[in-house]
Amino acid sequence: MGEAQYHVQIDEFKRLGAPEMGPMTGQVWREDPRRLTFVLARYKFVSKMLDGKQSAVEFGCGDGFGMRLVRQTVGSVHGIDFDEVFIDWARASAARENLDCTYEVLDFIANTPAGRYDAAYSLDVIEHIPAALEARYVDNLADVLGPTGVCIVGTPNVTATPYASAVSLAGHINLKSAPDLRATMSRRFANVFLFSMNDEVVHTGFSPMAHYLFALCVGPKA
Repeated sequence: MGEAQYHVQIDEFKRLGAPEMGPMTGQVWREDPRRLTFVLARYKFVSKMLDGKQSAVEFGCGDGFGMRLVRQTVGSVHGIDFDEVFIDWARASAARENLDCTYEVLDFIANTPAGRYDAAYSLDVIEHIPAALEARYVDNLADVLGPTGVCIVGTPNVTATPYASAVSLAGHINLKSAPDLRATMSRRFANVFLFSMNDEVVHTGFSPMAHYLFALCVGPKA
């Protein structure tokens, strides 16, 4: 029977089976398990920064795997993505795991979800958006927020390009430096605070040596 303190876990495993990873996250686990720890650390940062918010929306949620971390600290989380495959899987997974999140297929460059949110966040998205369209993306992030809303955008640093994989090089068409990211977000937010990240560690060190960047934005401008 094993040790008594593990009986609850064993019973839950028998009842629910093993948790599943989505089509995006599962492939990360197969190809480079270490990278999954970096992805989860990014979502942990978001969950800590948004702790106590009543509602949040994720632009480009993919298969929704990271939303569980944000849901631990935020009252409700809504995920949007233009890819039906990801959203279908996320909905099915949330129902299976009894995860209280909602999902929507939406082109968030052309449209915004209904309603207003206390927070919006978007990880590993802006680098995939053509520069000519990024203003719409930032506008839509700002427009879903109330006057005290918070926005977090995370993206790989352009200075890390020499170390990027072939897949990343093909998809990352709009990488930014820290000053570029600040300028991009400052157009619609009164205050933009930048953080650097290397592996799982978030810090305020020398940004050109960071692999990843966060912009924490407050005070949406009209």
